[in-house]
Amino acid sequence: MKSHKYVSLLLSALAVSTFFSACSATDLPDNSNNSFTGENGAVNNTNDYGIMRDITSAELVKEMKIGWNLGNTLDVCQADRDGDGKVNEHVEDGEEVDETLWGNVMTTPVMFDKLKESGVDSVRIPITWRDHLDENDNIKEDWMNRVQEIVDYAIDRGFYVIINMHHDGGGDPQFGAWIIETAKDDYDKFYARYSKMWKQIAQRFRDYSDYLIFESMNEVGFDSLPNSEAYALINKINQDFVDIIRSSGGNNEKRHLLIAGYWTDIAKTCDALYKMPTDTIEDRLILSVHYYTPWEFCISGSQKTWGTEAEIKLMTDKVNLLNSTFVEKGIPVIIGEYAGGGSNTEHIYFCEYFAKLCHDSGIACYLWDNGWNFNRTTYQWSVSGLMEGLKRATSGKEYEVVKGSTGIL
Repeated sequence: MKSHKYVSLLLSALAVSTFFSACSATDLPDNSNNSFTGENGAVNNTNDYGIMRDITSAELVKEMKIGWNLGNTLDVCQADRDGDGKVNEHVEDGEEVDETLWGNVMTTPVMFDKLKESGVDSVRIPITWRDHLDENDNIKEDWMNRVQEIVDYAIDRGFYVIINMHHDGGGDPQFGAWIIETAKDDYDKFYARYSKMWKQIAQRFRDYSDYLIFESMNEVGFDSLPNSEAYALINKINQDFVDIIRSSGGNNEKRHLLIAGYWTDIAKTCDALYKMPTDTIEDRLILSVHYYTPWEFCISGSQKTWGTEAEIKLMTDKVNLLNSTFVEKGIPVIIGEYAGGGSNTEHIYFCEYFAKLCHDSGIACYLWDNGWNFNRTTYQWSVSGLMEGLKRATSGKEYEVVKGSTGIL
C-alpha cells in the first residue's frame, strides 16, 4: 500500500516487549517432528526447516487458502502520510524506527497462534528497509534480526510467508523512498543499492524452506516515462531481482519468487508490454498484483455499499483477465493486497465474493490489514463473520455468494 492509503489507528498504545534473540537459519530448531509448541501451549503443524519441495509455483499457490497482511508494522517508515509535504510520522533524533511507529503494538508469537487458530494460513509481511541502512547500504543488524524473528514466528507455526521491499519503492522520495526515482534517473546507482540489499536478505534466509517467498517490490511504476520505456524498466528490475536471488545460493536457487506487476495494477499488468522474467529453473515465478476496486468503497470510505450488477461484473472481469492472461498460461498469481469497506455485511460480501472468484481460478489473495481487521491485543476479528465468509470462499464447494450469509457450508 502507498503511504497515503493508511488510516490512523484508534488502537491501544500498549507495547509488548519481546526479548527473544533471533537465531540464524543454521541454528533453527529441529522440526523433524513437523510440529511446534506455541506460547499458548498449542501444538501447531509446520513445515520442516530447509525442505525445498519439488513442486511448481502453481501447486504452491493452490495450497494457500486464507491470506493476511501484517500491515503498518515492519513496513512503517518516517513519511509524509497525509501529503502535506512534511514528515508527520517520525522518531526523535537518535531513536530508531520500530514497528510501533504507526500505532500498532509489537508483534508477538501469540498473535500468530491466534491467527492460525482463526483460519489464516498465509501471511504477507511487508517490510520497509530505508530507515535501517548505514551509509554503505548495509542493513542494520538489529532490524534484520527483528525481521527474522517475526518471520520465524510465522514459519514456526506453518504459515506460508511473503517478505518484500515495501515503502522503499513509494511515492515520497523526498522522505526516503528511492526505487522509483533512482531506477528512472540512474539505474546503475539503483542496482548497486537494490542488489546489495537483496543479497543481504537472501543470505539471511537462504536456508529457509519453500514456505518463504521473496517479493521483488511493492507498487512501483514509471508513469513519467513513455509507455514502452516504463514497462521496459519494470521488466528489467524484475529480471535483475530473479538473477540476484538465484545467484545467492542455498535454497534460493529454487525459491518461489513473487514478481511485482506494473503498479501491481491488474489492467496495467495484463498489458502486452509487461513481461515476466526468465529463470534458471522452471515454474518458480508468481505474479503479484493488488485489488482495491472501487477505491471509493475499499479505501476512501465515500462509498458505503457494494454489489450492483456492474460492480460484480467488473470484479469478475478483472479476475478472468488475470486468469486468461497468466494463470491459463502457467503463470500463477497472488493478489498480495485487497480490502473491503462499508458495514460489516458489505465488507464480508465483498471479501467473500472476491476470495471465491480468486480461489476458483487458482489465485491466492491476502487481506490487507493495517491493524483494523484483526485486533492485535484482543486477538479478535473486528468484523464478526468475516473469517467464516473466507472459509466458505476457499472451501472448494460450489455455492452462490449471498449478501448477509452466515455459517459454514
